[in-house]
Amino acid sequence: MRFIDREEVARRLTYEVCIPLVSDAMIAFSRGETKQLLRSIIPLSEGRLFGIMPGAMGALAPFGAKLISAFERNPAKGRQSHQGLVVLFDPESGEPVCVVHAGEITAIRTAAASAVATDALARKDARRMAILGTGEQAETHARAINKVRKIDAITIWGRSQERANALAQKVQAELRIPTTATPNAQEAVADADIICTVSSASEQILKGAWVRAGTHINLVGSSYAGPTEVDSDLVVRSRFIADSREGVLKQGAEFLRAKEAGLIGDEHIVAEIGEVLVGKFEGRRSTEEITVYKSLGHVVQDLASAWALYSQ
Repeated sequence: MRFIDREEVARRLTYEVCIPLVSDAMIAFSRGETKQLLRSIIPLSEGRLFGIMPGAMGALAPFGAKLISAFERNPAKGRQSHQGLVVLFDPESGEPVCVVHAGEITAIRTAAASAVATDALARKDARRMAILGTGEQAETHARAINKVRKIDAITIWGRSQERANALAQKVQAELRIPTTATPNAQEAVADADIICTVSSASEQILKGAWVRAGTHINLVGSSYAGPTEVDSDLVVRSRFIADSREGVLKQGAEFLRAKEAGLIGDEHIVAEIGEVLVGKFEGRRSTEEITVYKSLGHVVQDLASAWALYSQ
């Protein structure tokens, strides 16, 4: 059995490779060609989760599962917040053939999915990006979104000003894009065309009143029913696109909070991103519209990425 470690994933799973893979995977997902169960999440203690995500890329396609832990204090110790394995099975024999470092795949494919959604939903002239959060996903989103829009400026906010400053310096040095850190989230998003919420916050860090018309938002940080990164006002005001309709209806925290308050119904989910990509539903309809992509992340993204590394 082959093992693909973190270094090989980082070297070979570039955004040029991963963005098309994720796009194709989400189209197949929305067409019903893939098979998967909703993730199972076991809360261990505060800031510590264990998740299991089984699925198949098709009836006669590779299948497997991701076993993943999410420990929000890891970055402060110099470790990835997400640790785990993606196990691949051969579709012909049913044998397990490969184990892949899940933390690195998760870091890259999540940002690649946001890039796919941004390319489909953000204004073509979007140039300014705000990132709320300072962890690994903040870094990967800066890299990935820059692949689909010509970003001229990045603003970063985090609950730790020290970490926000350090990340801003790192991103600017790597991407050669003017990047600043601000102590105020409202200030960070004031001029943004694209906002990525990639925090581990349990309560809202972004309010709809702060978001200007025409902005696109990737909601990424909360991946299960519970933590909410944005207020209900933003959900209500937005054209709301999901990675998975079923997933958001059961595990999309921000959507569920607005629904429980009686502000929206299930129909507020306009479409899945795969449906937008194939033209079944319209994404952005005007330059003034606020669009939201709710990313929970799905195992077909992991399997497509891992199988590409294994088979190629």
